[in-house]
Amino acid sequence: MSITDSILLGIIQGITEFLPISSSGHLVILQDLMGIETQGVFFEVVLHFGTLVSIFLVYYSDISEMFKEAFGLFNKMLKARFNGTQLTEYESLILYIVAGSIPTAFIGFVFEDYFEKMFSSTHFVGLMLIITGFMLMLSRRFVNLHKNFENMSLFDAIVIGSFQGLAIAPGISRAGSTIFASLFRGLKREKAVKYSFLLSVPAVLGANVFKLKEITQIDIKPMVLIAGVLTAAVSGYVVIKVLTKILKQGKFYLFSYYCWLLGITIILMKILD
Repeated sequence: MSITDSILLGIIQGITEFLPISSSGHLVILQDLMGIETQGVFFEVVLHFGTLVSIFLVYYSDISEMFKEAFGLFNKMLKARFNGTQLTEYESLILYIVAGSIPTAFIGFVFEDYFEKMFSSTHFVGLMLIITGFMLMLSRRFVNLHKNFENMSLFDAIVIGSFQGLAIAPGISRAGSTIFASLFRGLKREKAVKYSFLLSVPAVLGANVFKLKEITQIDIKPMVLIAGVLTAAVSGYVVIKVLTKILKQGKFYLFSYYCWLLGITIILMKILD
């Protein structure tokens, strides 16, 4: 793989990770069309680290507040004197990110081998993109959006985290599925975006740590990896800003048409190939 390939994949990763159109699905499609060999899932995981950097840049103040209030939450838990109404906004956010990460980790760990096999099937990616499109279109029907982080429930977090776990499958958008699930559970639009992106932090960090054991088996030059990470971070930062505005305007569902068109096109191309 060349630096040019890495930059191209990094840009695609940054754009598609936060738009609800599946970054993993696009990477599979692009690699298949251009004949780019990334030597397994390791490179995709590294690119996700680049988009993780963009989340830290956009939500730096929120993440800082979460670290500051983490001790307060831990103290309340030790003394067993907290409930949903007593937690601050950031204490609630910490609790529900942890809760939402549990089903994600479980699904990823149990079905890791099965999901990795899907990365070699563009037919499957096309089908999953079509399913993503239906989720996005359905999201426009959710109008009773009243919840902030303080009045979320553990069940809300588990539902959203489960959708994030299913998004390990290429073609199912992580951002699309978690925002869909957040809106389904009644989170306000701006809270749904923030929770979706912050919930991805433990999942991406965990995937990177888990894949570190493969680094000695990968024959990719360090500069190639760095180029992909940097371009993913920069493009991801821009797209987060854009998507937040789109969701506030209630136009999230418009991405469904793109997912349907791409998914159907891929399936037809493979059938006719």
